[in-house]
Amino acid sequence: MGQKKLIRFEEIKHFPNVLHFPPAGGPPLAGHEPFRWDHHFGNNHPLVLELACGKGDYTLALARRFANKNFIGVDLKGNRIWKGARTALDEQLTNVAFLRSRIEGIDRCFAPGSVAEIWITFPDPYLRKSKAKKRLTHLRFLHLYQRILAAGSTIHLKTDSDELYAFTRETLRENHCSILRDVFDIYASAPEEVLRIQTFYEKMHLQEGRTIHYLAFTLPAQLPPLPEKIQPDARATTR
Repeated sequence: MGQKKLIRFEEIKHFPNVLHFPPAGGPPLAGHEPFRWDHHFGNNHPLVLELACGKGDYTLALARRFANKNFIGVDLKGNRIWKGARTALDEQLTNVAFLRSRIEGIDRCFAPGSVAEIWITFPDPYLRKSKAKKRLTHLRFLHLYQRILAAGSTIHLKTDSDELYAFTRETLRENHCSILRDVFDIYASAPEEVLRIQTFYEKMHLQEGRTIHYLAFTLPAQLPPLPEKIQPDARATTR
């Protein structure tokens, strides 16, 4: 591992706007209580998550626009989180935090019903069929989201992957989710401001001429149960 990465990994341990799960140097996972985000932010504003946030492009851009909400970027890669967290500190964005964690652990980090909204921005599509359960819109992840989302909360997906877009549409239909918006090509018309926010990956994909898809949806009151063969694993789900 490069010296620069090692330095950044050490620095984010001490950043006031970065939390870690499992806690860095903390107790074992057994008995871990959800983080008190109201204490961290000093208010009870709605919580909005960006999953697989990378450098936190969406987290930062949304936070600049909506001061009355708290935004949390979630990713496993500390080197990427460092960039977003450093920017938030430099800009004194007090409504921004980052959580270094595997996505599989988010139900241990947020109290039931405490999250108002989720953004999934350009996640790894895991194109091999054998890797389908690692896609962030797979039913097993929808179960995770349902544990922490308030009833009726919106989940947003932006992706350049035709396969992930089609997979997600089918998953939502099969599991009785409500699709609020289904946009095959965001830039075929003039998108609203929040959809014009571009992550590092989106800018790269647009330069390559790829189509950017968007889905907004809500979960039903009760999702179908997970098949027994599908169990959460401990591997990363970010790229």
